[in-house]
Amino acid sequence: MTHVTVRPEFENLIDPYAPVGQVATGFEFTEGPIWHPREQFLLFSDMPGDVRRRWDARRGTTEVRRPSNKCNGMTYDAELNLIVCEHATSSLIRERPDGRREVLASHFENQELNSPNDVCVHSSGAIYFSDPWYGRMPVYGVERPRQLGFQGVYRVPPGGGAPRLVVERNLFDQPNGLCFSPDERLLYVNDTVQAMIRVFDVNADGGLSNARVFASSIRSELEPGVPDGMKCDQHGNVWVTAPGGVWVYSPDGNLLGKVRVPELVANLAWGGPEFRTLYLTATHSVYAIPTKVGPRHEPYMSARAGGPAARSTTSAPQLAGGDMQLDPSRCAMIIQDLQNDVIMEGGAFADSGAPAHARQQRVVENVRRLAEAARARGVVIIHVWFVVEPGAPGVTLNAPLFEGLVDSKALVRGTWGAAPVQGLEPRAGDFVVEKMRMSAWEGTRLETILKATGRDIIINTGAWTNMSVEHTARTGADKGYFIVVPEDCCSTMNADWHSASINFALQNVSVVTNADTVLKALG
Repeated sequence: MTHVTVRPEFENLIDPYAPVGQVATGFEFTEGPIWHPREQFLLFSDMPGDVRRRWDARRGTTEVRRPSNKCNGMTYDAELNLIVCEHATSSLIRERPDGRREVLASHFENQELNSPNDVCVHSSGAIYFSDPWYGRMPVYGVERPRQLGFQGVYRVPPGGGAPRLVVERNLFDQPNGLCFSPDERLLYVNDTVQAMIRVFDVNADGGLSNARVFASSIRSELEPGVPDGMKCDQHGNVWVTAPGGVWVYSPDGNLLGKVRVPELVANLAWGGPEFRTLYLTATHSVYAIPTKVGPRHEPYMSARAGGPAARSTTSAPQLAGGDMQLDPSRCAMIIQDLQNDVIMEGGAFADSGAPAHARQQRVVENVRRLAEAARARGVVIIHVWFVVEPGAPGVTLNAPLFEGLVDSKALVRGTWGAAPVQGLEPRAGDFVVEKMRMSAWEGTRLETILKATGRDIIINTGAWTNMSVEHTARTGADKGYFIVVPEDCCSTMNADWHSASINFALQNVSVVTNADTVLKALG
């Protein structure tokens, strides 16, 4: 079967002749695939059959739960607890490995939910789910009247609590698949009846805003298939079930191509040891297709190397025979304060000498090439920016640095000065952290991202060496992280200040090295 290339970029994601392998068949209607990253098996539901099953290459298909409360969408949280949408109970459930069962959501405003359908987990621990009423229809659920008069999308806060409606009540006919962009700034939600995908901005409080249509007319009179399951890949492309199989959209909403599948596809999930196999639940069967791209990094995926808890006792970056060895799956690279106002001529702090020292260090070029290689090896890239609102509200004038920031009207959101320098713009899959202090930790979500992605080694780069880079290294060491500072990926106001920090303070809290050594260490 040949897949359909609409734009050339599609062939960077999947071979147009990639084989579509049937790994299991003979079911009534398959749904809810999710890959266990540690035990390497696929879990999926057979909704009308009221059965949950698992598949792995060694044992094939086995039955896990019967009845399954006609479960539909499933995922894992960061601790590998299973999160399940149940049609028969109209509930969102957490199942712990020891068998304990916890109801996360069952009612909204004292009315039963319709039937939670699909679910995704934010790195903060918040859980988002869609609530159409398919589970109150015959076959796919238990036929019964609805209590709510609308079909919504909800958020369960980190740590639990009542679900919060995060979309307008009448925006959707049947909200279905949903997924985050790699940086979690966007949430995509599709509507099966309207045959479209909407995208929302994710606010700091977890709410959604700025609803707009991302893709529409996902329908065909010639082939069966509707928007149902949906996932985002590591580059921000959106893969959604559709007529004939799966349609793939670029982050700007262009249709890139179509993955062709013999049966109507209901849902999809990446799996395999490196998350490069796309598993599709398609009517009576489960299919597997190799891809060139993997999924956006979700919190549960870090557990493939032991999970965040297991890594707290792992060893430091290994030094053997003078060579450093780094496990990319444990590493995050911080690119801090490399913004126009900080290191560029014409910036607010140009008179400090910072632009000249940045050129001397070749900091932009060194950070760029290190980041590109790190991304290719699976290292998480985190951009840390100092950003203030116009007038600098909330910036305390308790230190000369902050006084100078306010007096210079520097790093104001939306200005050229606050933007990253050319060549160091965030790529799809990178994270962005904003701060109003010297340290990347203070008042930010940096540690949330590190824990959610299971990273305990920080490659610490940016400006200024003796301030932001050093403060971040000191606090990171105190918190138990291993810090690596490639000194040619850092700069400050002049060589003397840089050398003082590199040769003294940073020696006590980090491994000081250079970009080439880090590149070699990552393999």
